[in-house]
Amino acid sequence: MDARGVISQKQSATTAVITTASTTIASNPARSSWSIMNVGTAVVFVTLGSPGSATVYHYALKASTANDDGTGGSITQAEGVVYTGAITVTVAGGNPIRYVYMETT
Repeated sequence: MDARGVISQKQSATTAVITTASTTIASNPARSSWSIMNVGTAVVFVTLGSPGSATVYHYALKASTANDDGTGGSITQAEGVVYTGAITVTVAGGNPIRYVYMETT
């Protein structure tokens, strides 16, 4: 219980801004939630598993109007059955990629 009387599970979170052209986030059996937000100006394609591409994907995250302006698309999985396998993130045709990934365990 915290100082406000709220009972919560303590979790650790990993957050990073990633600019690598195509990234595979490693599987993590301890993952209890994950979130990806596009903070760049190109559409970001998210594939549960690998390989992924701009033509084979599960989610397309809307591009931001400008880098880091908070208007890009996002996906979060924090309830129910949470996917713990590898996650591939990519963009089409050599466009610059920029996104934030967070996972809790």
